[in-house]
Amino acid sequence: MKKFLRNKQAVLGATIILVLILLAIFAPLITSYDPVFDQDYSSILQSPSAAHIMGTDDLGRDTFTRIVYGARLTLLAAIIPVSIALLVGVPIGLVTGYAGGVWDQWVVMRVVDAMQAFPSLILALAMAAVLGGGFVNAMTAIGIGFLPAFIRVTRAQVLSVKNLDYIQAARATGARNVRILFFHVLPNIAATLLVQTTLAMATAIIAEAGLSYLGLGARPEQPSWGSMLNIAQGYLNTQPWLVVWPGLAISLVVLGFNLLGDGLRQALDPKLRK
Repeated sequence: MKKFLRNKQAVLGATIILVLILLAIFAPLITSYDPVFDQDYSSILQSPSAAHIMGTDDLGRDTFTRIVYGARLTLLAAIIPVSIALLVGVPIGLVTGYAGGVWDQWVVMRVVDAMQAFPSLILALAMAAVLGGGFVNAMTAIGIGFLPAFIRVTRAQVLSVKNLDYIQAARATGARNVRILFFHVLPNIAATLLVQTTLAMATAIIAEAGLSYLGLGARPEQPSWGSMLNIAQGYLNTQPWLVVWPGLAISLVVLGFNLLGDGLRQALDPKLRK
């Protein structure tokens, strides 16, 4: 913790993520407008003003309100796909890495290789198209796209520790394989998985924004930063602030998760400790 707190960039990243969480929780207290139903057709495409500090969109909705409420979808976009990848990918990586053999080398890893042949965003786009539009389907598609990376990272870490002395000692005491995996192996690879998780959250936010921009994620009326960019592109020459605010929000949050992940890596990696 001391090493982490000495890293100013990591603290900055953690602060950005904390602000995102606070916006998501206290959105109704921060703004009095509704992000969907407060449509004022007499205030369409207004410039930033005292009444609307970030201006209004094509339906007269307050842009600041939609940015604030969009933090909720962004936070869900960071949590749901990564949770799917953790709950499915980590157990598969644990078992295959520990057991080895034909199942590991010629079945699981060949499927992982085939999935990794496609970039994660392209794979998520294809899965979203198959599953259909909607926020939940988009999150499921992104989570499936993350599975190969989590399986491979987990398996690699298991291979590096499964023959170490403390694992051999656990086997010698008669511990079952399940106990060894979840009480000895998993705790000792958790630091790497934590870093992978924070970095994957940044990727998930970009993927959700991309799918929503393309119409395969959140519905247009939902305050998703990606769908806000989709709407704003038609007014880029006349009302550029409509693009600036959601684009800036996405950039800051992704930067925050990347800084946090890099800070955790430096703090938890024994090779980088001083």
